[in-house]
Amino acid sequence: MSDITLHQITEAATAVRHLTRHKPTVGLVLGSGLNALADGVQNPDIIPYEKIPYWPASTVPGHGGRLVIGQLGNQTVLAQQGRAHYYEGYTMSHITLPVRVMRLLGIHTLIVTNAAGGINAAFQAGDLMLITDHINFLGIAGQNPLRGPNEDSFGPRFPDMTRPYDPHLRQIALEVAQANGFTLQQGVYGYVAGPSFETPAELRFLRTVGADAVGMSTVPEVVVARHAGMRVLGISSITNKADPDPQPGITVTHDEVLETGKQIVPNLMALIRGILPRLSESAIG
Repeated sequence: MSDITLHQITEAATAVRHLTRHKPTVGLVLGSGLNALADGVQNPDIIPYEKIPYWPASTVPGHGGRLVIGQLGNQTVLAQQGRAHYYEGYTMSHITLPVRVMRLLGIHTLIVTNAAGGINAAFQAGDLMLITDHINFLGIAGQNPLRGPNEDSFGPRFPDMTRPYDPHLRQIALEVAQANGFTLQQGVYGYVAGPSFETPAELRFLRTVGADAVGMSTVPEVVVARHAGMRVLGISSITNKADPDPQPGITVTHDEVLETGKQIVPNLMALIRGILPRLSESAIG
């Protein structure tokens, strides 16, 4: 599969623009089992992925296949119901095409959600984790989504990643969680390729190098968003304990991930609904 070109990104953005009456400024990327978050969008324009040229379709259960564009929490949002993953066979430039389309549509803030395994011993299935930083294992190994010729119209050749997750947005999220009466964990997200779940030895390694949670998405989108100057807020739904010393007979399944994801949706919805009205408090950039 060849890399996506600027012409193809522009063509995809033009198609979306023609299929909605809204002008979104906030993007939402919804992970495994979290499609219900888009149900709260008011006056939505719904665009199936197959209507957008070059848009990558997810083959994973629990990921929808459409954009929902409309009003949520006094903001005009574009909610991406379902994302494509590197393990599905796409190139990095293909799985990050949606973020670059969002930027061409005028979106300046990206809220990414995912389902993740909790490595931190203090985490429980059902927790929400505010992502403070990430470890891009694929990027370190050479599969960075910015590999190849730089697209100067989006950002610089060597983008700064000192603060990939906006500190002000993270503070807003913590305040909203407190106001809604639940704890928002904080930690580092470790990005791995998948699709196999991690072995106990791999989890011990991840814990040793500082990962609090592990998952198979999000980081490529964040890298591309930051390259384009977008503000990013990342939230992981801890859907299972990623135990480096599992008891005999314990297994991890995608069905478990989806079921726990459903239980987390009310708190995640309350969090995002509380964050959106306060986005104007932070300078864009």
